[in-house]
Amino acid sequence: MNRLQYLIRRLMLLVPTFFGITIMCFLLTRLLPGGPVEMKMAQMRGFGAGGEAGGGANAALVSEQMRDELNRQFGFDQPLWKQYYNWAVRDHLGMSMRSYKYQDRTAWELIRGRLPVSVWFGVVAFLLSYLVCIPLGIAKALRHGAPFDFATSALVFTAYSIPAFAVGMILKMCLSGTVDGLWDIFPIGGFESDAAVAAGGWTLFWDRAYHMVLPVTAYVMTSFALLTIMMKNSLMEQMSAEYVRTVLAKGATRRRAIWCHALRNALIPIATGFGSILGALFAGSMIIETLFEIPGMGQLSLEALTGHDYAVFMAMLVMTATIQLLGNLLSDFCYMLIDPRIHFD
Repeated sequence: MNRLQYLIRRLMLLVPTFFGITIMCFLLTRLLPGGPVEMKMAQMRGFGAGGEAGGGANAALVSEQMRDELNRQFGFDQPLWKQYYNWAVRDHLGMSMRSYKYQDRTAWELIRGRLPVSVWFGVVAFLLSYLVCIPLGIAKALRHGAPFDFATSALVFTAYSIPAFAVGMILKMCLSGTVDGLWDIFPIGGFESDAAVAAGGWTLFWDRAYHMVLPVTAYVMTSFALLTIMMKNSLMEQMSAEYVRTVLAKGATRRRAIWCHALRNALIPIATGFGSILGALFAGSMIIETLFEIPGMGQLSLEALTGHDYAVFMAMLVMTATIQLLGNLLSDFCYMLIDPRIHFD
């Protein structure tokens, strides 16, 4: 089976998996308490969307007839298959239940407005992680036991032991001028400045890169240790394999044996992790985005959780799972390029 057929069959496997994920998320939006009907009735009884008491003339009990009317209004009296179709196609993964804030916008409209921000951070964090960790892991494997190996291991594991939010707070205090006497180099928060948005073009690009330095640093620092040590251990394992010794016995240099034979096989564990890393990066980080006031997917998911907006949260779960599936496909493609022996069977 050639590579094109392999990719086609992998794509075909994504379709039932995607529908299974959407059906599960749809059923959860119908089974979880605090749905749109309950929230509307709570507002009519004089309670806010978050459950706080409101009082006033609307505090009277809402009848069961009103509940039935709301069920008809939201289409919950229809068969499940029709509800699923309306949820996925007509309502674009459901309507936001926080109508007091988002004015009855669909979940997809809210995600579409936040997704570019998370894509920016996800792509930069992904490239930065791999562009730094793979060369560093190779250098550590080639210098195993040397002072360079011990020094970089100490730095990497020290960074790994500090939580991301603590790193973000330290960077923000030291480099954003929040503490008197320290450097005021980077913005205290946000994703872009108004002047750069008005200018557009490369001005906007460099302004976003400027705003991105501190949050991306805090975001990816904890993943450096895992990827670096994985790359080092994988390469060292391949360097001690029989086929490398065979290549050396045939007269090849050590450099050729490592870079042309061992390194290719050592990249297989790194490539297979693309899917999980992509899903985590593009889903955003609640803590980092809240700390640096970044309007991304992580902050939206936090707002959806605290506001009991299950429709938006489940829609984000669908989006994250879809990115995870595409990441797994990318992992399979990279695995196929690295190891030509791979086949579908």
